[in-house]
Amino acid sequence: MRRTYAVDLSKDHLVFSAGHFITIGKDLCERLHGHNYRVAARVEGRLDDNGFVVDFIALRDRLQRIVDGLDHRMLLPIEHPQIDVRVENGEVIARFDDRRWVFPECECVLLPLKQTTAELLAHWIGDQLLEWLPTENLTRLIIRVEENFGQWASCEIHLTAS
Repeated sequence: MRRTYAVDLSKDHLVFSAGHFITIGKDLCERLHGHNYRVAARVEGRLDDNGFVVDFIALRDRLQRIVDGLDHRMLLPIEHPQIDVRVENGEVIARFDDRRWVFPECECVLLPLKQTTAELLAHWIGDQLLEWLPTENLTRLIIRVEENFGQWASCEIHLTAS
């Protein structure tokens, strides 16, 4: 008999409000807009010596820190091939074709992503969480990001428990 274990975390306070825009194809760039995002996590693996996959409280607190760092910020992708993002004199300047946006640097999060889609935000949040999570007993991490009521995207990261 084989047993698997998982911890699911979804809290009303794991939310962030942020602005962004994405491109579709090579010539369409959405208008600047924002969402009230929600984040949830599922961590799967073997039980550790304490009988945990991962401590709920520690997971909640770490995820809250990540979410808080995105809250009330402008999210900008720095790896997009057509969006040029530069920091100059305390300002972030983003350009796409003939459009130009200028934001205070302290109000932006420059993300190492090609787009700020919900899928890639889930990817980035998962990577941030993995920098902290002890992964010896973990087999899978799923991060879900809701960008609008009922519209979820997710990133599933497969790990090898030793």
